[in-house]
Amino acid sequence: MSAIKSIKSIAPLFDRVLVQRVKAQAKTASGIFIPEANVEKLNEAKVIAVGPGMSTQDGVKVAVSVKEGDKVLIPSFGGSPLKVSGEDYLLFRDAEILAKIQE
Repeated sequence: MSAIKSIKSIAPLFDRVLVQRVKAQAKTASGIFIPEANVEKLNEAKVIAVGPGMSTQDGVKVAVSVKEGDKVLIPSFGGSPLKVSGEDYLLFRDAEILAKIQE
């Protein structure tokens, strides 16, 4: 299996959503660095790419509920992990995404 060279080469299918988890601060407000092992993973992620959506049995197209660039809440566990150019990404189904974060 060949290595994936760029995240731009990943195009989610159906109702899949490709996200990248937001990295937690590794430094406190007072400037103290926290060891990476002690930094808690956040459930916040940025949407990188979305699939075209699914079709119902009647042939009606149901679009994905998020778009590229949205910030979302994802479950603590689940998703399909993907590593591209040393960066970690996750693939979720649209229905697995918990919420969209309004800014």
